[in-house]
Amino acid sequence: MAPSGSRSIKKGCQRVLYWIPVLFIALIVAWSYYAYVLQLCIESIEHTGEKVIYLLVYHVIFIMFVWAYWQTIFTRPMNPLKEFHLSFSDKELLEREDRGESQQEILRRIARDLPIYTRTNSGAIRFCDRCQLLKPDRCHHCSVCDKCILKMDHHCPWVNNCVGFSNYKFFMLFLAYSLLYCLFITATDLQYFVKFWLNGLPDTQAKFHILFLFFSASMFSVSLASLLIYHCWLVCKNRSTLEAVRAPVFRHGIDKSGFSLGFSKNFRQVFGDEVKYWPVPVFSGLGDGCSFPTCLVNLDPERPSSSPAGSNPANKSAAEGRQFPSRPLTESQSRLLTSTPSWSESDGATDRKGASNSGMTIENEA
Repeated sequence: MAPSGSRSIKKGCQRVLYWIPVLFIALIVAWSYYAYVLQLCIESIEHTGEKVIYLLVYHVIFIMFVWAYWQTIFTRPMNPLKEFHLSFSDKELLEREDRGESQQEILRRIARDLPIYTRTNSGAIRFCDRCQLLKPDRCHHCSVCDKCILKMDHHCPWVNNCVGFSNYKFFMLFLAYSLLYCLFITATDLQYFVKFWLNGLPDTQAKFHILFLFFSASMFSVSLASLLIYHCWLVCKNRSTLEAVRAPVFRHGIDKSGFSLGFSKNFRQVFGDEVKYWPVPVFSGLGDGCSFPTCLVNLDPERPSSSPAGSNPANKSAAEGRQFPSRPLTESQSRLLTSTPSWSESDGATDRKGASNSGMTIENEA
């Protein structure tokens, strides 16, 4: 009783500590709202038209920023479907086998009916001992959440959540709107920041809020801009942060661009097909998070190949040179694959050449 009780207390304390970075961000945002709206716009700006325009634009950006941040924090990461979990009989069979090769044979048999193409560095099936499941492609076990997360990008302490398939779009919008928020504050606060140094502001507490508001917004802008640029590059390449660090391993070997379908399709995988939903923090991505279309994967010869393009010759020619999972694709995945390809063969060849020279592996076991 005592050990289990101490463990539960420890976990409870950890959960509280994990919220400290989020609380810090919330306090910074609350202070920035007070400093900008009350101290700058209402107290310091004298021109009514300028004051109204600043407040209107500020609140639009502020609402979108807070909305995206909220969605990133409170959208639960998606976990693998039940098809990837071992059945009771498979668990018993796996536990009875002592040799690793025999266990791999069992896992290979189970994986034969699943759209799994990535492997460990040694070529083994990616299996999570803690969750007792076969990891779908791009899925990793998070040691903080203690769960397998679909298309896991990273665990972010600033949102106290795993960034993955279900909330990656929200995370991107959070970065974009927070950068826009900081840039807008920096730009509109600049003239009053200059007046501060020229002693052009009245000697009130507002001058100190204006000073620190400019410094904090400027510093956050630099860090947010670098982070947003990096994640935009990842979206264009259809890679997660984990895949950028350790390239995925397929049956034919390491391939850092194995999931890349070209800029347009890579972007639509995250943001969806409908442009009107791109700037809004609502889920609009394509796919189910458990299987992903690829251009470069060599299919298991024991599996029957299938293509969403059907028997239409035009669709077959459009899908030439790429393979598809044997599991039926969702409508969004089929639409993503059967549209006109936007990636060039020369770019694909360059990525494949770079991938063959890479010595990194993909495995993020607990």
